[in-house]
Amino acid sequence: MGKRAARRRLREDHHDHGKVRALFPKRESWSPLDRDQGTGERAYVRHVKPCSDNQRRLMEAIDKRNLVVAAGPAGTGKTYLAIAKAVEALEDGKCSRIMLSRPAVEAGENLGFLPGGLEDKLAPYLRPLYDALSDRLGNKRLKTYLAEGVIEIAPIAYMRGRTLNNAFIVIDEAQNCTYGQLKMLLTRLGWQSTMVMTGDPDQTDLLPGLSGLGQIADRLSTLEDIAVIRLEDKDIVRHPLVAAMLTVL
Repeated sequence: MGKRAARRRLREDHHDHGKVRALFPKRESWSPLDRDQGTGERAYVRHVKPCSDNQRRLMEAIDKRNLVVAAGPAGTGKTYLAIAKAVEALEDGKCSRIMLSRPAVEAGENLGFLPGGLEDKLAPYLRPLYDALSDRLGNKRLKTYLAEGVIEIAPIAYMRGRTLNNAFIVIDEAQNCTYGQLKMLLTRLGWQSTMVMTGDPDQTDLLPGLSGLGQIADRLSTLEDIAVIRLEDKDIVRHPLVAAMLTVL
C-alpha cells in the first residue's frame, strides 16, 4: 500500500506542476529601463522586429538605401539588426553573398602574439559576428556558407583594392577605424550592393582624435541618398543597467 500511495502522490504532483504559471508573464513591449517588465527575452523569428522608433528607422533605411551609417551606444542592436537584414537579403535572393568586416583592434589590452594561423589569430576579434550569424542561420548553415564563400568575414586591412558587387556589406566597430580607413571602405561599394556601417563614436579603442566615424557620419548626413541613423540610450535592449550606466558614464 505504501508504494501505491507514493506513486499516486507522484502523479498528483506532476499534474499540479502542469498548471504552474510562468514567473514572468508575456508582455507586448519591453523597456530596458523598466525592470518591472520581466526578462525581456525574445523567441526566434525569421524577420526581426524593431524594439524602438530608431531601430525601426534603421531597418527601413536599410531597405531603402544602399549605404546606411548606424551610430549609437552599445546594446542598441546596430550590429544584430544589420546582420539580420543581411541574412534576410541573402535568403530572399536580393544579394548573392554577405561580406562582414571589422577592425582587429584590442580593447585597451596588449594581447601579444596569438597562436595559430591567420584564422586563429583573427577569431577573437570576429567572434561577435559569428555569434550573430549563428543566431540567425544556425551553426550548420553558417559553416556551409562560410565554406562555400557565400559569407565572408575579413579584417579591415584586407579590404583594400576590392570591389564588392551584388553583396550585403556590414562594417562593424567602425569607431575603431581612422578617417582614411573608413573612406577606403566606403569606396568598396559596388553595383547592386548594400553597405551598413555601425559603431559607437563614444567608445573607441583608438587614441583620442584618431577615430573617423563621427566625422564620416557628419559629412555623409548631407547626402540625400545616404541614411545616417543615430541611436540613443533609450534604444538599448541589453540589461537595464547598461542603459542606466550610460547616462552617467
